[in-house]
Amino acid sequence: MVDVFSGRLLVDKAGRSVEAEEALQNKVVGLYFSAAWCAPCRDFTPVLCGFYTELLEETEPPAPFEVVFISSDHSAEEMAGYMRGMHGDWLALPFHDPYKHDLKKKYNITAIPKLVIVKQTGEVITDKGRKQIRDKGLSCFRNWLEAADIFQNFSS
Repeated sequence: MVDVFSGRLLVDKAGRSVEAEEALQNKVVGLYFSAAWCAPCRDFTPVLCGFYTELLEETEPPAPFEVVFISSDHSAEEMAGYMRGMHGDWLALPFHDPYKHDLKKKYNITAIPKLVIVKQTGEVITDKGRKQIRDKGLSCFRNWLEAADIFQNFSS
C-alpha cells in the first residue's frame, strides 16, 4: 500500500499510531468506508468483524489481510466510540486526516458502507467486498489473494 498510504500514520482501536507502510506491506487491504450513524454500516460491521477474526486469528499462519477504516463520522469522538464498540482489531485513517476526501474521490465512494478491496498498488480488486463477504464468506478471500499478486516481491 505504499502508493496509497505512503508516509501516513494510521491508528489502531486503542488510538496508537501505526506506520501505514509497515502495517499494510504484502497484504490484501480492505478500505472500509463507514460511520457509526449509518444503520447499514452498523449492520455490516459485525459481519466484517467475524470475517476479519476468522482470517487473522483462526487461520495458521494468519491471512495477509488488513482493513483500513475511513470514517464518515461527524466527530473524532463518534469515530473512536464506533471503533471501540463495534470494530475488529483493524486500523483507521485518523479522523482529522483530510486524505479521507481524496480516498473517497479516488475510489468513487458515493454511499456507505463500502468495502473496496485493493492490491498493494492501490488498484481495485473489487469494490463489492461487502456483497462478496455476505454471499461467499471466507471463500472470497482466496480470489482476492490470487488477484492481489502480493507475493510477487518474493519471486526470484
